[in-house]
Amino acid sequence: MPPWKALEGARVLDLAQPMRKGMPQSPNHPPFRMTLERRHGDVVRPGGGSAANEIIVTGGHVGTHVDALAHVSQDGLLHGGRPAAGIMSQDGFAELGIDAFEPYVGRCVLLDVAAAHGVPALPPGYEVTADDLERAAAGLEIREGDAVLVGTGWSRHWSAAPEEVDFAGARGGAPGPGVGAASWLAARRPRLVGGETIAFEHVPPGRGHATLPVHRIMLVESGINIVETMRLDELLDSGAREFLLVLNPLPIVGATGAPVRPLAVL
Repeated sequence: MPPWKALEGARVLDLAQPMRKGMPQSPNHPPFRMTLERRHGDVVRPGGGSAANEIIVTGGHVGTHVDALAHVSQDGLLHGGRPAAGIMSQDGFAELGIDAFEPYVGRCVLLDVAAAHGVPALPPGYEVTADDLERAAAGLEIREGDAVLVGTGWSRHWSAAPEEVDFAGARGGAPGPGVGAASWLAARRPRLVGGETIAFEHVPPGRGHATLPVHRIMLVESGINIVETMRLDELLDSGAREFLLVLNPLPIVGATGAPVRPLAVL
């Protein structure tokens, strides 16, 4: 059967947050900016035609994005023991950049930790544990090479006013996997992991992004890419626990990360 026939009638969910000026993001990265460079009427062609275009400035880790293995080092070393200084230049990374990421089309498992606790969203600063993941994974097999997403319900707060919810977690923290949960995930050898928060980490109240041990475990020690700031609320509401995931970040040569528009096919 042709693959497109197998997908006829499938439901497709967009798992990317809309990119806009002022959206929640990590303070460690340049902000997203977009402005019209040319407006309709600035140049009018013979016959009355006109075109508009924009200029976009963004960090590679803003909005829904994939972390390349070059994103984090430990004691000067990247994944596989490569010295970061040896493959890094002003033009980026000669190895382990986001352009080295092979497009992913395959099985994805969703571990809805919020649902396991009977809440729509985990509270700020909640540390997702290995026990939480075990509960959320009940009845599911996670196979080597799968994609695994951790649902915290945090994307329900994406559009909340800053005074209502500190999405980035600088003050009250943000829910996410702790070291124990990261080790649990890494032991199952997924191709990639992802979640809804700015950082795929437990962010304790008042600590911000001062330390990111889960990034070290995933990117440096295990060679597992991370997808962050995903829009999972509709997927969580669907009740789906496994589905087809299509994931292909922009192939920006030498970059440590890039925007992505993941698609869940149910």
